[in-house]
Amino acid sequence: MGHDFSHIARNCERAVVTAYRDLRTLGNPDLAAFRACITLYRIHHPEASVNEARRLVAEWIDHHAVRVSTAPTPGCDCR
Repeated sequence: MGHDFSHIARNCERAVVTAYRDLRTLGNPDLAAFRACITLYRIHHPEASVNEARRLVAEWIDHHAVRVSTAPTPGCDCR
């Protein structure tokens, strides 16, 4: 909560990373936060398969929440 993710260009990526961080900060277990973020991604991208959503969400969480990187990430083409 209160994190600045303005460097993240994709709305769905920003939403996923923010939700994950907030859920973890509020005491939710890692797996529950991860699953919630998969659902959130699929709300933004209903055309995405569950496997695609899992892969992207895992990459984004690892990149932004674990490695704390601000570099661009692979992902969808939305903005």
